[in-house]
Amino acid sequence: MKYETIKYDVKEGIATLTLNRPEVFNSLNEVMHKELKTVMITIKKDKTLRVLIITGEGRAFCAGQDLNDRSVNNSDDKKLDLGESIEKKYNPLIKSIYNLEIPVICKVNGVAAGAGVGIALACDFIIAHEKVSFIQAFCKIGLVLDSGNSYFLPKLVGMARAKELSMLGDKLPAQTALEYGMISRVYPINTIDEEVQKLAIHFSKAPTYGLSLIKKALNESNDNTLNEQLELEKNLQRTAGQSNDYKEGVSAFLAKRTPNFQGN
Repeated sequence: MKYETIKYDVKEGIATLTLNRPEVFNSLNEVMHKELKTVMITIKKDKTLRVLIITGEGRAFCAGQDLNDRSVNNSDDKKLDLGESIEKKYNPLIKSIYNLEIPVICKVNGVAAGAGVGIALACDFIIAHEKVSFIQAFCKIGLVLDSGNSYFLPKLVGMARAKELSMLGDKLPAQTALEYGMISRVYPINTIDEEVQKLAIHFSKAPTYGLSLIKKALNESNDNTLNEQLELEKNLQRTAGQSNDYKEGVSAFLAKRTPNFQGN
């Protein structure tokens, strides 16, 4: 399928989704939202995929909402309901990324602002190059954090830092974001592509089904009590123990050979 605002490629179980509006720093408009919805359905249904990389084309990762999009600006002085835009576009997008059963790597190739930060935080691994900045830009135009930012940010960096970042809107350099625990890794700009590819290849050969259960356990721990989490661990371990990947992992260990995981 041909897309106007994104690129989508699959090779040897590794899917790459690229936001492709470089002339406006990959900001999101109506067309991009529709194409992202379509491609995320495709990704969810494709059981051959082992890992997804999300990145941006050009000098930016994603600058958030395109304020020139008439569906979200009030230049004509009509009553505007941004909650509808959040409900129908951003919330489903963040949920679809966060709930994917395969590992999701966000390669932040340039500035991430507003909803662009939320997209990154919904991923499992955020890998940025050393010149990247993250900006909670909502406060600069009188808006509230959305796209999961108000959920993810306090959990990752703590409430004090979350309030500072959200209410001042200052740039957060990649190295500081790493020190805060907000992102996974930082690499030099000339090696980030190679490093992300190494990680993707690792996941393309890993026990994908078991990883999906680990992801489920960690994600649900955000809201569970200890007793609820222990019960979840029991149930997920029962499921994992009946999987082909577990059988292969044990067989390979006993035979002292490299496992050949099939991801199911």
